[in-house]
This record gives sequence, C-alpha cells and structure tokens, in this order.
Amino acid sequence: MHLGSLPEKQGLYDPANEHDACGVGFVAHIKGEKSHGIVEQGLTILKRIVHRGAVGADPKAGDGAGLLMQVPDTFFREVVDFTLPTAGSYGVGMLFLPKNDEHRELLEQVVNNTIEAEGLTLLGWRTVPVDNTDLGESVKPTEPTIRQVFVAGADNSDQDALER
Repeated sequence: MHLGSLPEKQGLYDPANEHDACGVGFVAHIKGEKSHGIVEQGLTILKRIVHRGAVGADPKAGDGAGLLMQVPDTFFREVVDFTLPTAGSYGVGMLFLPKNDEHRELLEQVVNNTIEAEGLTLLGWRTVPVDNTDLGESVKPTEPTIRQVFVAGADNSDQDALER
C-alpha cells in the first residue's frame, strides 16, 4: 500500500464505500436491537462535532448534519393519517422543499408522477414538524418545508428493492 491508497477489504470494511466526509460518528447495537438510547448517543455525537457546519459569522448556521437510521415503523404508524403496509415493505423519502406553497406543490407533483412512472404506489405525504427557534438569522430566509413521502412497491417490495 502506498501513501494515498485505500486499505484492502477486510471484515466490515469495504473501500468501495469510501467517500469524503468530515466528522462521522457511528453507533449501533452489535445484535441489531433498536432503542431510543442509540438515537440519543447519535445526537450526542452530532453535538460534539462542532466543526461539522463550517461555523462562520453565524454560529447557529450549519450544514444540516443528521442521523441515518432504520425506518421507525412504530412511530410512523402513530403520526401518519393513512394506512401503512407491513414494516419493511414501504419506503420513506425525506424532501426539503420551498416554503412557497405553489412551488412546493409543483415539486410534489413531479415526485408523485415519478412514483407512478416507476410502478410504485404513493401511500401519502407527511409534513415534518420542526422547531426553528434556534436557527441562525442568516439561514431563516432559506429554511425549507420538510416533507416525507411514503411509497410502496406494486408487488409488496422488500426494503432493499424500495431503496434501489
């Protein structure tokens, strides 16, 4: 191995998954058990990586770093106003859309049309509640509306097929 090359594939490490990232943390239960404690530990990591947002003149402006986790099926069943299929047989897309209702609705229609064109089934949309009281003044004018779109495969697709 020479300077600048990636290590060889070994164990859980695969160099094919390498990408540029600054301040990455990883928390998991070794046996795959889900818990709110794991989410809390992930949030602690985010809070401690202060340079992640390239803090400048406005210390409350950042890059929108977040968590990647399994679909919280139990939670979604409590908060959506439509029926969800069996856990693992639907996908959720997180979209950051314009505040302007007309522009947002146009983009949502593009998503709806694409879902249909791909042979998937639109289950519904959810507006994600947010608390923007701690946002910096420099970013408030461009704050998006955050919406989730729920999609099922026409043939009761599994999670891997929906992610593809």
